[in-house]
Amino acid sequence: MKKTKIIATLGPASSDKKKIKEMILAGLNVARINFSHSSHKDAREMIKTVAELNEELNTNVAILGDLQGPKIRLGLVEEGLVINDGEEFILTNKEKVGDKDSVYITYQDFPKDVRKGDRILIDDGKVLLKVTATNRLDEVKTKVIHGGPIKSKKGVNLPNTKISIPSLTRKDLKDLIFALKENIEWIGLSFVRSADDVRSLQSIIRSRNSSARVVAKIEKPEAIEELDEIIQISGAVMVARGDLGVEVPMEQLPGLQKKIVRRCRRNSTPVIIATQMMESMIESMTPTRAEITDVANSVYDGADAVMLSGETSVGKFPVAVIKAMCSIIAEVESSEELIKPENPPVKVNERYISNSICYHACKLTDQVGAKAIISMTHSGFNAFKIASHRPDAQICVFTSNRKILNTLSLLWGTNGYFYDNAIGTDETINEVHDMLKEEGVLNNGDYVVNVASMPILEQGMTNMIKLSVIS
Repeated sequence: MKKTKIIATLGPASSDKKKIKEMILAGLNVARINFSHSSHKDAREMIKTVAELNEELNTNVAILGDLQGPKIRLGLVEEGLVINDGEEFILTNKEKVGDKDSVYITYQDFPKDVRKGDRILIDDGKVLLKVTATNRLDEVKTKVIHGGPIKSKKGVNLPNTKISIPSLTRKDLKDLIFALKENIEWIGLSFVRSADDVRSLQSIIRSRNSSARVVAKIEKPEAIEELDEIIQISGAVMVARGDLGVEVPMEQLPGLQKKIVRRCRRNSTPVIIATQMMESMIESMTPTRAEITDVANSVYDGADAVMLSGETSVGKFPVAVIKAMCSIIAEVESSEELIKPENPPVKVNERYISNSICYHACKLTDQVGAKAIISMTHSGFNAFKIASHRPDAQICVFTSNRKILNTLSLLWGTNGYFYDNAIGTDETINEVHDMLKEEGVLNNGDYVVNVASMPILEQGMTNMIKLSVIS
């Protein structure tokens, strides 16, 4: 059973119930809805389908609703438009059909925010412009440094510019309210620039009495400057390599990926690696050798989850790509080359006792070769801590809080089980052992490690470790 989770984007190629069922059976853990492309009608149908399949298959597949964020795009352009090196090219915030002289950009404050010398990258950097002048009102003159085709609606990146667009656009707010009404477990915040961006979203979520958690997408240089604080307050972090790889020098991307994963692990914050993981499988039945290595390296780095985008939303082989990814993950996770960095707890706050229990439970689990580490939790705190230590055993989390069952599906190695019959510590431990035997997770003679709070009925902070042998 793989421990690194798989997130897959649903779309035209993967929206019907039969296909989603095949994807779940193949290894899908979290279904992503990309609000850049999905209507509320389509999203509602996909959310309903996943809920039905969770009921039918006894699974806990979560939903990640990914907000578009302040994505800057070009408007419509003439068919076949190409700009050449050395030419002058104008970007305007006045809507028009783009031609050889100028093109419309959706960013209204663009002429105010850019400065002479700023770089402008179009279509993931395929075209590079340099600002030569701005009238600070409605027009920016640029020189074409590296030309090429200009196509409608393509994305624009401004790596040198401090943009003034709010982190949540009007569209994002509409999509967010919809997502919270639909009880989506995870909300992706695009183009995070500061910890305050995350806090603003969390404030709206709390005001709606929602338990949804924020996935902070790291794809702007400003976010790297506040990385530690963003990691500390976010529910999870995504290394969004598409825009990040354009916004920073490309040679820095591999090191940044490792740095973000390492710091997330240290803080027990789940971390996702995304973008172009198996891109060739949009059209091909098999991945390239480079893609295989990329997925493997993400597992070696210690990611909680790897994400598929176009491969499953519009690709020809949405089920095959998940199966291929599962095979790579399983092979790496069984490898002797997989190294687990030590992450001992630091005595800094009132959670130190719980942190220590989770850390030493994982050490004990590995030392005795336990088959499972079992946690009783209401908030999910234990699960996040235990998963961050990457124990060799399966992580089985029992909770009476149905709201977090699907949420836990994003966490490395974690499987959630609903349990609301806590009557006493020993009785509860025996019951969950029996449940796992019935599920085929445990067999007689297996070692297991339990962590819980005593007295168990008070649902307090974790303060107990118990090592048992299944009989």
